[in-house]
Amino acid sequence: MFWIDWPYIVLVVPMLIISLWAQIKVKTTYHKYSTVHSRSGMTAEVAVRKILDSNGLFNVGITRVPGELTDHYDPRTNTIALSDSVYGSTSVAAIGVAAHEAGHAIQHAVGYGPIKLRTALIPVTNIGSHLSMPLFIIGLLMANEYLAYAGIILFSLTVVFQLVTLPTEFNASRRAVKALGGYGYMNDEELKGTKKVLSAAAMTYLAALFVALASLLRLLLIINGGRRRD
Repeated sequence: MFWIDWPYIVLVVPMLIISLWAQIKVKTTYHKYSTVHSRSGMTAEVAVRKILDSNGLFNVGITRVPGELTDHYDPRTNTIALSDSVYGSTSVAAIGVAAHEAGHAIQHAVGYGPIKLRTALIPVTNIGSHLSMPLFIIGLLMANEYLAYAGIILFSLTVVFQLVTLPTEFNASRRAVKALGGYGYMNDEELKGTKKVLSAAAMTYLAALFVALASLLRLLLIINGGRRRD
């Protein structure tokens, strides 16, 4: 008789579908506004440099990396990496994505609490993501609740990380929009497109949190279901 993982089907699968939809949404929205070019003719790289310099962050470097939407800020090297599709583009989508990364650099510079907490969580979250499921499965196989719950606790670090990521990403987007509008790099119409791109991107982080929460609840239901059968 086959065992059906109902908690996974009922809880996780719908969240995975939502996550997939969010990823498709951000790509389609980005591609739509990547054809809308800023009237200033400013490239994403130039916009980032101006935002950084306006905030006194002359020491933050800007580099180019392969791919599409692989943009990120690396606090270890104090460098903003802009993807090929963003770096030299004058589209409102590219400038918005790049400005968002400048927002992260500003967060680190001013000591923004959530991003400091997220950075501190990265090492333990990486450990937890590798050990949580093996510990949980071994605990189930050995009927050892301590090991199973240890796996759940480690997995919960992923949930905490995703939870802390939300305000960090939303705040970076707000900083980006404020800078682009406040410094006059975009007009109101262009900012509307940028906001739509950044809002779509934010939904992927919200979806990731939902997936993590559903997965955590699934693990709890599995272990509690096993306890009831005993």
